[in-house]
Amino acid sequence: MTTIGIIGAGEVGSELAKKAIESGYRVVLANSRGPETLAFLIHELGPAARAATAAEAAAAGDVVIIAVPLKLKNNMPVAELAGKIVLDTNNYMAWRDGNYPVVDSGEKTIHEIRQEQLPTSMVATAFTQIKAPRIPLSASPSGTPNRHALAVASDFPEALEFVTRLYDQFGFDTAYGGPLSESWRFGPGQPAWNAHAHQTKAELEQNLANAQRITLL
Repeated sequence: MTTIGIIGAGEVGSELAKKAIESGYRVVLANSRGPETLAFLIHELGPAARAATAAEAAAAGDVVIIAVPLKLKNNMPVAELAGKIVLDTNNYMAWRDGNYPVVDSGEKTIHEIRQEQLPTSMVATAFTQIKAPRIPLSASPSGTPNRHALAVASDFPEALEFVTRLYDQFGFDTAYGGPLSESWRFGPGQPAWNAHAHQTKAELEQNLANAQRITLL
């Protein structure tokens, strides 16, 4: 049984943990306050879940999901994530994160920065253009007409293949959003983001094509 480490146990991390367990994975969850603060959530998730520190969750996961905002000074366990596929669910929110000039100028995406911070990992942008409560509501079996689609971006074929498989297991079709340098195409303010309530694969692919780069500097 594959283990998914999840760093971040807020709305997104919790919903993804539920879907992972439903799909037959084990999960190891971490937050910034310590494993003991996750007792209620772990009880809710059942025996396939356990709490740990961020480094322990990273080490335990065959694949790891980062469900916390990016910091310009890396705060992720680099050594424990080495050689692993890392799914980054983060969106850049200047009102929350503060202004990152390198992102505001269009020089880099936040996911390129995450990859630079984790140089020995295979980072993929995933689950970024769906709100947490809609993850269970929008999921449907493979082959369902007008199935909801999600975008993925990565510089690594292995990561793209894994996310495509995971999306399908979780109940979604996949649209390829390009390398990490193109992940802005489904970020906040873009058509793919604004249509997050529901979009088919064809609609999402069109929205990705219609994206226009937004710079603040």
